[in-house]
Amino acid sequence: MKGAYILIIKLEKPEEIIVGRLGSLLFRRGFYAYVGSAMNGIEQRVSHHLKREKNLHWHIDYLLKKGKMTDVLVAEGTKSLECVTAQRLGARLDSVKGFGCSDCRCKSHLFYSESREALVTIIKKFSHATFTVQR
Repeated sequence: MKGAYILIIKLEKPEEIIVGRLGSLLFRRGFYAYVGSAMNGIEQRVSHHLKREKNLHWHIDYLLKKGKMTDVLVAEGTKSLECVTAQRLGARLDSVKGFGCSDCRCKSHLFYSESREALVTIIKKFSHATFTVQR
């Protein structure tokens, strides 16, 4: 399947994480929603993210070394779905500037909430497409 995905990641405690070229970033305790796309197959991309041992390639790989993925939401669509979704979530949630968006003009593709339920509610209410929970 081609389209966009959203990973929900839980951080149990505040963490300072070096994220590639973004450098050292302080992440608050709570839940993060990362919006990505996979035009060559969401299943393969999510499988990469689920691996505990991997080469750190994308910004999200650095966060996943410290956090736990709790949910995977997917939606079939085009590459633009990723950025439209990120822009809509960014209008309603705190974000980590520059995270996950080095190949587009978005402010961020990573969004924060103290609550998993709040993230999922906002995703369902304001996303450009219908995201379904895969995990």
